[in-house]
Amino acid sequence: MEIDRPAPEHSAPAPSLPLQSPPCARALSPSRASDFKTCPLLYRFRAIDRLAEPPSPAAVRGTLVHSVLERLFDLPPAQRTRAAAQALLAPEWERLSTEAPELASMFRDPGDEAGAPGDAGATLALWLESARPLLGTYFTLEDPTRLEPAEREQLVEVMLPSGLRLRGFVDRLDVSPRGDIRVVDYKTGASPREAFEGKALFQLKFYALIIWRTRGVVPRQLRLLYLGDGDLLTYAPAEAELARFERTLEALWAAIARAFELGDFRPSPGPLCGWCSHQSLCPSFGGTPPPMPAGAVMEFPTVGAAGDGAVDRAGDRAGDGAVDRAVNGAAGSTVLASVLDD
Repeated sequence: MEIDRPAPEHSAPAPSLPLQSPPCARALSPSRASDFKTCPLLYRFRAIDRLAEPPSPAAVRGTLVHSVLERLFDLPPAQRTRAAAQALLAPEWERLSTEAPELASMFRDPGDEAGAPGDAGATLALWLESARPLLGTYFTLEDPTRLEPAEREQLVEVMLPSGLRLRGFVDRLDVSPRGDIRVVDYKTGASPREAFEGKALFQLKFYALIIWRTRGVVPRQLRLLYLGDGDLLTYAPAEAELARFERTLEALWAAIARAFELGDFRPSPGPLCGWCSHQSLCPSFGGTPPPMPAGAVMEFPTVGAAGDGAVDRAGDRAGDGAVDRAVNGAAGSTVLASVLDD
C-alpha cells in the first residue's frame, strides 16, 4: 500500500541547533512517547522508576532479525542472499545473548531450577526457527544486492528550540546520488489496518523531524517493511506536516511534565494490559505503585546505560502479532487523543 502526498510545502528553514544538555535533561524517544500515549503509568515505570522487565521472546526475536539485517549489509552486495541471512541467525543470537545474558532466561525451563535438565535447547531451536520466515519475507520486499545504505542502526538526536531533546535509533537511512533521504524501518509483526496507518507512522515521523531539524532536508520517503505479512507502507512527509508534528511532541512533553510536577501518572486500562509486566503495581489491578524515586528527574539515560539502547530499540521494534493487534484495538482508549492524533 502507498500513500501519495502533495509536494512539500515550504516554511521557515529548519535550524540546526547545538546539542547541549540543560541542568535537567529533557528528552523523548519514540518508544517512551508511545508509552505515555498508551498509559502514563507505564511511562513512569519505564522512564522514571526504570523498573526491570523480563525479556519477551517476540520483542527479542525482532531485535535478532534487525541485527541480522544490519549485519547482512556488511557483506559484499553479491553475497547478500537469503541463505547468507539465514546463516547469520545463530552467530547473531550468540552475540546478543553474550552481551545480555538475561536473554537466555526466556528458554530456561521450570525443571532447570529443580535440577532437572529440561528441554531449553529444543525451545531455543524452535524460537530461532521462527525467525527464518521473517528473513525470507524480507527478500520478497527488497533486493539487498542493489542497496547500499548510508547509515544503519544510527542514533539520531536534536535539541528543539524549546529545549526538548528528541532521540532514537533509525534502522536504516538510504541516500540517493541526488541527496534524497529515505528512512527505513523493519517491523516483525503484521501491517496495521488502514485506519491505523497514521499511528504506525508515528515513529518514522519522529525520525523524519529529527533529520529535518539537523540536516535541513525533509526525507523524501518513509518506508515501513512488515516482515510478518510481507506488506510495505511508504509515505512522503511534507515540511509543514513535520512542523505540526513538532508541536504535537511539544504538547505531549508538556503533558508529561505536568504529570511529573503533580506526581500523577495515571493508568489507562486497555487491551495492552495483558502484555504488561507491572500489573502487580498497577491500581487498575489492585496494586500500589512504588514511591517516586528520590531526586527523580525526567531524562533519557546516556547511551550505553542500563535502560537505554537495546530496551528502547526493542520497544521501537515492537510489532509482533498479538501486540500489534492489541494496539490497534486500544486506539480508542489512548490518552490525549485530541493532542496526539496528528
